[in-house]
Amino acid sequence: MQTIQQTFARQIYEQVNAFANANPGKDNPARKEYGAMAHKLPVLVRQAGLIQALAYVETRGKDPHRILLDHLAQTLGFTRDNFLQEARNAPLSRYMLLTRQALWALEWYKRFAQSILGVEPGNDGGA
Repeated sequence: MQTIQQTFARQIYEQVNAFANANPGKDNPARKEYGAMAHKLPVLVRQAGLIQALAYVETRGKDPHRILLDHLAQTLGFTRDNFLQEARNAPLSRYMLLTRQALWALEWYKRFAQSILGVEPGNDGGA
């Protein structure tokens, strides 16, 4: 049996590693955009709330941002559309749990954005 953190770490590592392999080169703009949003999204969730942060990423119109949103939704057991709908319609206790789980997962995205993609905080990559 694994902890939720171990499960998230394994799944997110695989997602970010696959994204890196599909977008080779440390200077690849897609890697920079994905990594920059991985650093920004936890802050957005804390400042604006889960629904607003997800809507912001959804409307950015950049593929790497939508891929990150897809990855986060998959990690939490949803498709992107179902995750957005669940966040919008959930009762308060469920919404709070979704927010907490999203923040737990986003910490791993930040770590792997640094270690795998080579994107450091503050490197906005056009995000």
